[in-house]
Amino acid sequence: MPRLSEVIAALDALWPPERAEGWDAVGTVCGDPDTEIDRVLFAVDPVREIADEALELGAQLIVTHHPLYLRGTTTVAADTFKGRVVHTLIKHDIALHVAHTNADTADPGVSDALAGALGLRITGPLVPDPTDPEGRRGLGRICELDHPETLAAFAARAAARLPATAQGIRVAGDPEALVRTVAVSGGSGDSLFDAVRAAGVDAFLTADLRHHPASEAVRHSPLGLVDAAHWATEWPWCEQAAAQLDALSDRHGWDLRVHVSKQVTDPWTTHHSSGAPN
Repeated sequence: MPRLSEVIAALDALWPPERAEGWDAVGTVCGDPDTEIDRVLFAVDPVREIADEALELGAQLIVTHHPLYLRGTTTVAADTFKGRVVHTLIKHDIALHVAHTNADTADPGVSDALAGALGLRITGPLVPDPTDPEGRRGLGRICELDHPETLAAFAARAAARLPATAQGIRVAGDPEALVRTVAVSGGSGDSLFDAVRAAGVDAFLTADLRHHPASEAVRHSPLGLVDAAHWATEWPWCEQAAAQLDALSDRHGWDLRVHVSKQVTDPWTTHHSSGAPN
């Protein structure tokens, strides 16, 4: 069996920590480098339910997309939510490793997995990484549909192919407008509207769209907006990342057992359509 340090080195080669944003907190949160690893669990969020799932599986390593501590802390006391996660992991010798913005811009990265889940053909990054001479890395992806379809049909495609959440899919724009090209970005994407407009695409699929940026975007152009749950747009990366580690395990003869959590850790649990009573 490989040691944790060997597996982490392989993960860092996939998602180099130096490519993370300066504000981000990626890399290994806890874990003994000499621990032997034979089972790994991938998930979006490092929450208690995922720690418990790893314990039940007998996994020695959890790899998540979201950091446990994005900002500094002065305590890991077990009576705090995040402290309880830390205690559970250390007590049971389970390591936690995070690949966040370094996985967003990777090749393949989070948005490649999102495009793949939607059955889209990728033509390039939405915001290219200037340090990549091949022009494949970067934030978001520009994609094409095999056949044009209406914005309503494209939103229905997203609802059918992404994991189910309480939010579902929100749409802004003419539902009958034809969609041929799409920009996608896993996670929060309303900071990318300038790049989306510059790309000249027909629609933009992302998450966490706020009122004012979305309102301005649909008034600037006929751009269609498709807003999914943050967790749902990033979960496909877990399957892609697990497959990458599987391939590395085969190459190195590690015989790792790699799992993807199916638990929905999106924080929203219920949705009610609003409307004034008749």
